[in-house]
Amino acid sequence: MHIFVHMGTESNILVIDAGNTSVKVAQFIGGNLVSVTPYAFEEMKFEFGNDTKTTAVISSVLSVEKTAQIVELFENSTLITSSTSLPLNLEYTTKNTLGIDRICNAVFAATASTSDHAVVIDIGTCVKFDLIHKEKGYLGGSISPGIDLRYKSLNDYTGNLPLLSDRTSLPLLGTDTNTSIQSGVINGLKGELQEFMSQYKSEFKDLTFFVTGGDARYFDLDAKNDIFADRNLTIKGLYEIYKFNA
Repeated sequence: MHIFVHMGTESNILVIDAGNTSVKVAQFIGGNLVSVTPYAFEEMKFEFGNDTKTTAVISSVLSVEKTAQIVELFENSTLITSSTSLPLNLEYTTKNTLGIDRICNAVFAATASTSDHAVVIDIGTCVKFDLIHKEKGYLGGSISPGIDLRYKSLNDYTGNLPLLSDRTSLPLLGTDTNTSIQSGVINGLKGELQEFMSQYKSEFKDLTFFVTGGDARYFDLDAKNDIFADRNLTIKGLYEIYKFNA
C-alpha cells in the first residue's frame, strides 16, 4: 500500500467509499467522474481481487479488519484517514475519532461553496450535520440515528412493536401500529432536519447547505436555492483529497 508517494496523475483512478450499507466504487478518468457502482462487501473480493493496474483511493467507516481486506485487493492503494494531509483545517478536539466520511463531505463543501459557511447534511445509516467555514475549516456538527436505526431501536427495545423499513412519507396521524411507527420515524426525522436547518440559518447568515446520503431523496430538502443535493458528494470529496496529495 502506498501513502501518496509519487502517485502522479493517473488518468484512471478508482475512488472507493466503504460505508456501512455498501461499498461504492467510483471511476474517475482524466479527473471526471464517469461511473459509481455499489457493491456488497463480499462482492469486492470477486470483482477486484489482485488488481495490480489501477490506482485505488479508499475511505472506510468499516472495521479495521474489513478495511484492510479492501485495501489489500489493490497493489496500488491509498487509505485516507484523519491523519492524511487535507486541504482544510479540522477544528475538532478528537480528530482521530472524526469519521472519514464526514471529512470527505467537509472537503467537498469547502471546495464547492462560495458562502462563508457550508453545512453538509448526510442522511444514511446515521444523520450527520457538519459545519465548514471557508477560512477556519471544519468546525463540528452532530450525529443522530438514521431511519433504519430508529426502526430497529423500536423493535429491539419493546416487546411487541414490529421491525419496519418503509420510507414512504405519511400524514401526521398513524391509523394503526405500523403507520404510527412510520409516522413517528419519518415525520420525526423530517422535523429534526427542518429544525436543525432553521437553527443553522439563524446562527450563520451566509450559508449554503449540501445534502447527500442514501436516504436523502425521501425528504425533498433540495427545493430551495441555497440547498444542493449530490448523492456522490462523499466520493467527490475523497477525490479532492487525492488531488491535494498527488
